[in-house]
Amino acid sequence: MIGGTGERIMTTKEAVLELIRRLPDDATVDDIMSELYVRRKIEEGLRELDAGKGIPHNEVKGTLAKWLV
Repeated sequence: MIGGTGERIMTTKEAVLELIRRLPDDATVDDIMSELYVRRKIEEGLRELDAGKGIPHNEVKGTLAKWLV
């Protein structure tokens, strides 16, 4: 798959296979599922940030300060 600027973009299948290749040979199915879950959540968060749904840093700091008191 080629992107708009000519760079090659991995398909989802290619990305998953690469993720699995990077795991140790003794990785379990649970290890693979955990890695896939984390990757999915990170990608979901990045899409939300791109859509402007992020929380401003100062707001997060204020909330954390209240929790940590």
